Amino acid sequence: MGESQRFQLGTVGALTLSVVSSVSIVICNKALISSLGFTFATTLTSWHLWVTFCSLHVAMWMKLFEHKPFDPRTVMGFGILNGCSIGLLNLSLGFNSVGFYQMTKLAIIPCTVLLETLFFRKNFSRSIQFSLAILLVGVGIATVTDLQLNILGSILSLLAIFTTCIAQIMTNTIQKRFKVSSTQLLYQSCPYQATILLIIGPFLDGLLTKQNVLAFNYTPQILVFIVFSCLISVAVNFSTFLVIGRTSPVTYQVLGHLKTCLVLAFGYILLRNPFSWRNIFGIFVAVVGMILYSYYCTIESQQKANEATLQLSQTESEFDPLVTIEKGANLDTDGVTQASAWTSNKDLHA
Repeated sequence: MGESQRFQLGTVGALTLSVVSSVSIVICNKALISSLGFTFATTLTSWHLWVTFCSLHVAMWMKLFEHKPFDPRTVMGFGILNGCSIGLLNLSLGFNSVGFYQMTKLAIIPCTVLLETLFFRKNFSRSIQFSLAILLVGVGIATVTDLQLNILGSILSLLAIFTTCIAQIMTNTIQKRFKVSSTQLLYQSCPYQATILLIIGPFLDGLLTKQNVLAFNYTPQILVFIVFSCLISVAVNFSTFLVIGRTSPVTYQVLGHLKTCLVLAFGYILLRNPFSWRNIFGIFVAVVGMILYSYYCTIESQQKANEATLQLSQTESEFDPLVTIEKGANLDTDGVTQASAWTSNKDLHA
């Protein structure tokens, strides 16, 4: 199996793990929050991260991956930013309507595209932009219902969008810049994320729920669901870093909306949640956008791979002595033809 095939297989595996684990944790947390009344989302997330860190520490002890330390200030800043992003998203949900919160999540994709275009000179083709627009319209139709605006909620949403975009872009750039794997980056940043959320979690949860997480009645059933949620979160956190590192922040956001559609469909089909044809139509449009996005990304990746192969073969032929001698031997008889062909080939790769 070639390097390209192994990379594609690993990417498909990462995407699959991300979808399965995220949908599973949503179902588990929905039962924990809606059915059992444990509504302390930020504190629960801090527990998720501590369990993830402990699991990775055991994996490192078992030699499943190698610890690779790098710039501690970058790791600390990245971890704190990620923690603040999660806290702001929870605050945005608490101070806004569900519809406005869904609009906040939808705004992350265009914001990420804008930031990567302005600061990283990344080019998004019109085909990619078109598919993303269809995706956002579909998810908006399926999920956005009421749009109740307020000043505090709007400010929190803007901060949540900005911090989430920066954190996801940093996840990709740090892995490439310092040549660290997703596991190594997650292991080093987890303590900072977990600490910041553990500090602010009880305060935020108390502000949003009017309850004290420390005084909550932890029944055996609730503890079992919390343990399940924390165990599933290890796969969620790992797959998040893995997907962003292998693909891009935009692709991860597209995958996130696929998860949203799957959760909605799961609720409609298995849990008999109320739905309308508007929801079904929105999911259909979103799926069309995701298919187009995947198709255009695959086509552009193949084109880039073919261009790289052609450039590599051209470079090798220029430095190959046998090819040089052969060109020299044919120069007298086919000089004009050889020069014309070389010029056309040069224009092709310009």
